[in-house]
Amino acid sequence: MEQVSLQTFHRPFNHWVKINSRLRTTGGRYLLSDHHLEFNAHYLVPEQRMALIGIIKHELCHYHLHCSGQPYEHRSQAFKTLLAQVGGSRYAPALGLYHPQMRRYHYQCLSCGCHYDRVRRINTRRYSCGRCHGHLQLLRRPQSA
Repeated sequence: MEQVSLQTFHRPFNHWVKINSRLRTTGGRYLLSDHHLEFNAHYLVPEQRMALIGIIKHELCHYHLHCSGQPYEHRSQAFKTLLAQVGGSRYAPALGLYHPQMRRYHYQCLSCGCHYDRVRRINTRRYSCGRCHGHLQLLRRPQSA
């Protein structure tokens, strides 16, 4: 981290780096409150070295811009310019760790016919259609194993 910061940004990195094995959908994150960086443990394998360097540069862009008082958000022009200059990655490559659960329950509104897919079962007496506030009916249940 310190080596990439000095070589790429010509500024030192003076905070902590944490490895977070619970991260699934992101490569890393910059914590505004304490200026520490967290990285996905799954990018530490040798096959993902180039991706990890791109993620490190991305997070260091947030870090150095925030510490210098400049806009550090993804949408800011300063961030986009600095990221392009240092060659950081805009997005972390997908590792296939995040699998959205299969939507097992299928509901239909009895008034307007709107369809809803849900992972969890809902109480049809308590919840109604978001479009017309009509009653919902369960059409498909999960297959029992």
